[in-house]
Amino acid sequence: MIAKLQNPAVAAALGLVVSVGVGIGTVWPALTKMITDVASQAAQAAPVLPVEFKQKGWDFWTIEVENLAKDLKAEREKIKKQAEVLDQRAARVATEEKELAKTRTEIEGLRRQISERILEISADEAKNLRSLASTYSGLTPKAAVAIFKEMDDATVVKIFSLMKSDVLTPIFEEMSKGGTPESPLAKRAATLSEKLRTMKAAKPAGS
Repeated sequence: MIAKLQNPAVAAALGLVVSVGVGIGTVWPALTKMITDVASQAAQAAPVLPVEFKQKGWDFWTIEVENLAKDLKAEREKIKKQAEVLDQRAARVATEEKELAKTRTEIEGLRRQISERILEISADEAKNLRSLASTYSGLTPKAAVAIFKEMDDATVVKIFSLMKSDVLTPIFEEMSKGGTPESPLAKRAATLSEKLRTMKAAKPAGS
């Protein structure tokens, strides 16, 4: 054994092994500390996986996934704001529709009132109009036409509505006499006849 140790090749190999062992023993603590520090820094630098992804079974996280998560979050916020704007517009449209319906109802009410009042004989003037109709019925057609020429159409039509047809016929004939269909008096006769046809006369109270 001693002879082998004295062999130069064996001695050199043994020296090399001893040197490597001593070197490793010297640097190992430092190497171990460096590896530990690198691992710690890598763990700190890695992004924390959100809870919502952990609950879904995700066990990895990369910068691409992080960017995707940010984009999804931004898109979700954008959609939420758009939904709020649409809700506000819907509420405004609903309010405007209610106002429009209210205005339409008011207009229809006014229209009915106006329609009911056009050329209608009110109860308070019925008595006076009946008296006039009776008086003018006793006149000659020529005299009646002379008086009616000075009245407005609405009043004449109201009086006509209370006169009998056998009295009105001669009056219309007198208005059309002595002129063409285009003469002022003949045209007025046609106008009065049309208004009389469309008039809605209110019945006197108690009749």
